[in-house]
Amino acid sequence: MPADSAALASLIRPGSTVAIGDGFGAPRMLSKQLTAVAENTEGLRLVLGWVPVADPDLGPTAFADARTFMPGWGLRPAVAQGHIRFLPVRLGATPKLLHGPLRPDVLAATVVHTPAGYRFANEVSWQHAAIDAGARVAAVVSRAAPVCAAGPVLPAERVTVVGETDQPPLDMPDEPPAPQLERLVENLIPFIPAGGRLQIGPGALGATVLRRLEVPVRIDSGLLPDSVADLAERDLLLGTPVATYLAGGPRLREWVSGREVLHPVEFTHDPGRLSASPLFAVNTAVEVDTDGQINVEGTERAVVGGIGGHPDYAAAAARSVGGLSIIAVTTTHRGRSTLVERLSRPVSTPSHDVDIVVTEHGIADLRGLDRAERTEALRAAWGPAGVRGPDASPETSSGTP
Repeated sequence: MPADSAALASLIRPGSTVAIGDGFGAPRMLSKQLTAVAENTEGLRLVLGWVPVADPDLGPTAFADARTFMPGWGLRPAVAQGHIRFLPVRLGATPKLLHGPLRPDVLAATVVHTPAGYRFANEVSWQHAAIDAGARVAAVVSRAAPVCAAGPVLPAERVTVVGETDQPPLDMPDEPPAPQLERLVENLIPFIPAGGRLQIGPGALGATVLRRLEVPVRIDSGLLPDSVADLAERDLLLGTPVATYLAGGPRLREWVSGREVLHPVEFTHDPGRLSASPLFAVNTAVEVDTDGQINVEGTERAVVGGIGGHPDYAAAAARSVGGLSIIAVTTTHRGRSTLVERLSRPVSTPSHDVDIVVTEHGIADLRGLDRAERTEALRAAWGPAGVRGPDASPETSSGTP
């Protein structure tokens, strides 16, 4: 059924803050109505999370203020144009913001109906924190999203159904790995032991790592890609995966349906839980400097990915006894080295939260090295690509939910 504009508008008052559930299952059928409400309601504020695909029906300029703490690929132009403010915050800290300066009055979210009540659908992310902070839920009930969220159902008295949809969540685009990425993963795979607890970032890197694995692992990550279903098919998946976003397609959604795999960020990104046992965190970077500091935020010209869960997982893995914080990055992007003298943007993940850097040319094991030795090891891992000076920056994305 089409969105109930009157029911949606009834939840919103002048000066309200509206948060929109994020990820590939965001309630996009409400975007036009929310924009129209904002155009006719004074002082409406907008809070967005991870937006992996642009939403042309959502007009941020209609709001008095629009902010995001994880722009992803879909908000790059709006952030670059100044229509949405990017907040440099780790994903694990978003519940604190939602209980503080970003406290929402309304959460627009996609839900699924179960015999016990309503649950979040393709992602849980930070949405429970929004409800705990006092938000009412403007819910779109999906008949095509999987039922895979763990934990209690949503409080019925806080949910107002404003629409229903038969449209499935959007699919994660398939990124075929480049030859240099295949060589990089070949160097990386030996660091992941049988029975290891593994976190991966989005995109081709994580998918390639899972595809190339030959030992059984547990998945404890911000997101689940399609290749998790392949792991299960090959009998290499131990236990039930832990994640807060789905980032795949029909195959993944079918596999997770009926399994309690999705949890809130308060659980998935909790540093104490993550570091309590060996964690192998595999993430990439936009740039690495010669001290081993990591930039995942963007380039000099634009925010391209955001910070996300990169520092959450890297720090947890670096402090977990027996685990590893691994940064995997090809030595060049569009012909320019990704090893730089100085990062284009502020540090996203500090060097002391990085154990190993893997490239297609080599491995820089930074554990137990002083600053000079680290620089030497990184230069060796970049080989012929060398170090790039302060010139134009590459334009890649490495946001890690």
